[in-house]
Amino acid sequence: MADNDSSKKKISRRKFLVRGGFGTLGVLAVGTYVFRNPIRRAVLEKVNEMDLAYMGNTDSPMLWFELGKDNVITLHSPKVEMGQGTFTGIAQMAADELEIPMENIKVVHATTATGNIDGMSTGGSTSISGLWQPLRELAATFREMIKMEAAKKLGVPVSELSVQEGVVSGNGKSLTYSEISEGVTDWTLPDTPVLKDISTYKFVGKPVARVDLADKVYGAPMFGIDAEMPNMLYGAVVRPSKIGAKFISATTDKAEKMPGVVKIVSEDDFVGVVAESYIEAENAKQAIEVIWEAPEDLQQEAIVAMMTVGNGKSTIIQKEGDALEGDAVVQMEFRSPIGAHAQIEPNGVVASVEAEKATIMISTQVIGITRKEVSSRLGWDEEQVNVVPTYLGGGFGRRLHTPHAVQAAVMSKAVGKPVKYIFSREEEFQHDMFRPPTHHILKGSLNEAGKLTGLEHHFVSGDVGNNSALVPNMVPPVIGADIGAIRGGFLQYSGVPNHRSVYWHVTLPFATSWWRSLGLLANTFAIESFMDEMAIKAKTNAVEFRLANIKDDVAGKRLKEVIRTAGEKSGYTEKVTNNRAMGIAASVDAGTPCAHVVEVSVVDNHIKVHKVTVVLDPGLAVNPDQIKAQCEGCVIMGMSAVLFEQMKVVDGSLTPTIYGPYEMALMKNAPKEIDVVLLQGTDKPGAVGEPPMGPIGAAIANAVRRLTGKRLQSMPLQLT
Repeated sequence: MADNDSSKKKISRRKFLVRGGFGTLGVLAVGTYVFRNPIRRAVLEKVNEMDLAYMGNTDSPMLWFELGKDNVITLHSPKVEMGQGTFTGIAQMAADELEIPMENIKVVHATTATGNIDGMSTGGSTSISGLWQPLRELAATFREMIKMEAAKKLGVPVSELSVQEGVVSGNGKSLTYSEISEGVTDWTLPDTPVLKDISTYKFVGKPVARVDLADKVYGAPMFGIDAEMPNMLYGAVVRPSKIGAKFISATTDKAEKMPGVVKIVSEDDFVGVVAESYIEAENAKQAIEVIWEAPEDLQQEAIVAMMTVGNGKSTIIQKEGDALEGDAVVQMEFRSPIGAHAQIEPNGVVASVEAEKATIMISTQVIGITRKEVSSRLGWDEEQVNVVPTYLGGGFGRRLHTPHAVQAAVMSKAVGKPVKYIFSREEEFQHDMFRPPTHHILKGSLNEAGKLTGLEHHFVSGDVGNNSALVPNMVPPVIGADIGAIRGGFLQYSGVPNHRSVYWHVTLPFATSWWRSLGLLANTFAIESFMDEMAIKAKTNAVEFRLANIKDDVAGKRLKEVIRTAGEKSGYTEKVTNNRAMGIAASVDAGTPCAHVVEVSVVDNHIKVHKVTVVLDPGLAVNPDQIKAQCEGCVIMGMSAVLFEQMKVVDGSLTPTIYGPYEMALMKNAPKEIDVVLLQGTDKPGAVGEPPMGPIGAAIANAVRRLTGKRLQSMPLQLT
C-alpha cells in the first residue's frame, strides 16, 4: 500500500500526542533553573510520577500498518520485544480498533528505514501506556481509510457500511480488507475517528496468548545472537581489565599472522580483529599486546567510602516542615551493592557497510540512537543507516548502550564485508553499565502516642540517567538530580508533618547506568525497612502504621488500597508460626502503586522465601496474564538481586566475570507460590515492567526481622 502526499492532508489531533517526554522535561528544567529550589522540587516530583508519552510519528498509519494479500495486517512496532509481552499487548489494542481477529495481526520490529522510530526508546515501563492512545487512534484511522475505499468499490455510503472480522459489508455485499486495497495507490487520510468504548473491545482486558510464543517454543532464530548475513566475518575488540584504563598503543604483528585473521583494525579509541570465525577472532585478540595507562588499583573499601552520604553534591528533592533534630530521633543506615545486568543473551551485532548504505542488525532498546551514533561515526546522513532490531534475550536497561554497533560498522567498512561481533561473557560482566551502589541514612521521630511526626531519607548514588544517551545534557545540572537515581527515593508517606528526601550524587570511576527499576529497588529497600522498624517501635501493626501516614489524595488512596488488599489477601500477621514469618512493603513507581507480602523461614542459616503476595494497581490491564507474568518476573529478579547478586572492585578490576561466582537465584530458590492480585485505580494502562521490583527487598528483610529479631541493612541480605 503506497502512501500519498501527506502534505496535502489535514493534520489531525494525533499530531499533538507526540509532545511530552524529555521535551517537556527540558522546558520544565529551564523554568526550574530560573526559580530554583521550590519549583525544582515540584518538577522533580512531577518527573518522578510522569507517564512518558510516545515520542514518534503519529501522522500516518502507513508508517505503522501494512496490509497483505491474505488479509493479515502487519504492525511495525517502534517498541522492541525483550520478553515483556509488548508485541502481544499492542496487537490486542490495534486488533480491537482494526476490527480484525488476533490471528490476522502480525507484529514485527520497525526498522529505521520505515520511519517509525520512537525517540523515547524502549524502557521506563512505558511501551503499553505510551502507545495506548496514539496506537488505537492510528488503528481506528486505518480502519476508516479502508472503509472509505470500500464505499467506492461497493457503491455504498460509508455511514451504511459495517465491519466485522476484517470484512466490510453493505447493501448485501462484502469485501475483505485485502480485496478493498487492491489497486489503491492514493489513500485519503480522514480526521481521527472517535474510538470505541472500551467495554466493546474483544481483546483488550483479556488474557490473550502471546503472539511470539510459537517462535520462542520452537527456537526460531530471532535474537541478536542469531543474526547472520551472507559472506559474514567475525569481529572482536580488545578491552582493558582495569577500571579507568586508557589505551596507549598496541603491537599487532603476532595477531596479524594467526590463522583466519583477515584484518586488524586500529582506531584511536579501539583495536579490533576481523577473522573468518568467532574463535579465530578471539584467539587473535588475545595475541595483541596492548599498553594501557591505568590509575592506581582501586579496592572495594574505597568504593564503599566514596559512596557514603555526605560525599558529592546534594539536592533536596522533597521537603515539608522542619528537619529532624534531637536525641529522640531514630537513625538507621542501609546499603546496596554494585549490580550487573547479567542478561542471558550477551550483546551482539551484525554490521554491513557498503558504499552508500549500512545495515545494522542488533539487539537494542535505542533504535534511533544506535542509528545516530553509527551514522555520525561514518560521517553519513542518518537515512543511509538502517537499523534492524531483533528480539532481545533480556534487556533491563543494558541495551540502552550500543557502542559495539559503531565498532562493528567500522570493522565492516574496513574489510568490505558484514562483520558479526558478540561480547564474550567475561566482557559482558566486566564492561557492563552497572547498577550503582547506594548508601542511605533514614531518620524518624515518634510522639508519645506512637505517631510518626518526622521522616527523612538521605541517599547517595552514582549515575543512572546522567551521562547516558537518553538524557539531554542540560537536564541533570539544571534540575539538580539524576532522574533515574531518585526513582523510589521520594517519601510516599507525605502524611507525616515533617518529611524530606535529600539526594547526593557521586561520580564513580566505572560506568553505571539504567538497571531495571533504576533507583527504585535500593531506595524502597531502605525506606520500607526503616518504616517497618518504626512500626515496631510504635508497637503498631505494620499495615496500619503505613496506612496512617499516607495522605487521602488520589495517589494516596490507590497506594492505601494496594497495601490494605495485600494485607487481607495474604492473611498478614506479625506472629511467627511454624518457624515462618511475614513481611510487608510497598512502593509507587511511575504512578503505579504496588505492595508485597512475603512469607519466609531460615534454613541452614539461609533465607528461604516460601510465598509472595503481589498486589499491583496498573490501571486498565490490557492483558492481565501478561501483567501477572511481569509481576512474577520482577519478584524472581528482585529476589536474585536482594539475596545473592553483587559485583566488587578487587585490585582495580570489577569482579566476578562469569555466572557461578556471580551468584544469582536458582530454581531451588524460587518461592513455591506467587499470588498476583490486580486492582484498577484508573481507566487507562499504567507502568508495569518495573514497579513490582520495588517492594521485594524490604518485604523479605521485614519478614526476617520478625522471624529472627535481626534488622538486615545491606543487600544482599545475609544472616552471617
